[in-house]
Amino acid sequence: MVLAAGRGERMRPLTDALPKPLLAVRGQPLMQWPMQALARGGFTRQLINTAWLGEKILAHFGVQANWPGLPVVDLAYSHEGQDFGRALETAGGIVRALPQLAEVFWVVAGDVFAPDFVFAPEALQRFAASQHTAHLWLVPNPAHNLGGDFGLSATGQVLNLPKGSVGRNLTFSTIALYKKTFFANGGLSAGNPEGVALALAPPLRAAMDQGQVSGEVYAGEWTDVGTPERLAQLNG
Repeated sequence: MVLAAGRGERMRPLTDALPKPLLAVRGQPLMQWPMQALARGGFTRQLINTAWLGEKILAHFGVQANWPGLPVVDLAYSHEGQDFGRALETAGGIVRALPQLAEVFWVVAGDVFAPDFVFAPEALQRFAASQHTAHLWLVPNPAHNLGGDFGLSATGQVLNLPKGSVGRNLTFSTIALYKKTFFANGGLSAGNPEGVALALAPPLRAAMDQGQVSGEVYAGEWTDVGTPERLAQLNG
């Protein structure tokens, strides 16, 4: 699943007429980088959620992508904007799309640039065989998030540490593997027919406290393209 429903407020005015995931980075739409990386790993059934200007994402990619040197990708959509008039936040959007997703699935934000990341089938298989319900890729804290999001134990457990903790030295890259069971305890009905908006952080932190979230560090190039300045740096 490629997350592409956000408004991109901090990117205005660039996002007034174009959804942020379609902004160009090094010659192609930002969200196309993870989509192609998924295809390179053999993940050729991809789902995109949309809200703000979602019709432009559908118009750009259609229902099938055929990039040179990559397998054909079949695209499905979850149009939160059309269905509910707004984005459902990350967890709400994922639950909305669950009926179209496999039992174990990747999620990546369409506004994060991580060109070196490898979506490996072996990683999915290892996670599927584990007792965890989520597996996160974390990056060293960037300048815009020096306080970090989480910690990571020596055994690969993601730790829900209080703000200001010494070990809270990692930031969530947005790239993750989930099992459908992760979302079973969030209080939302399957498929989220009511269109409830729900952030991802609270259920993630609750699952960490129960020892259900594993993780690892991704050391490759990574940028949360959250401001026009970061976009300009990537394209400089």
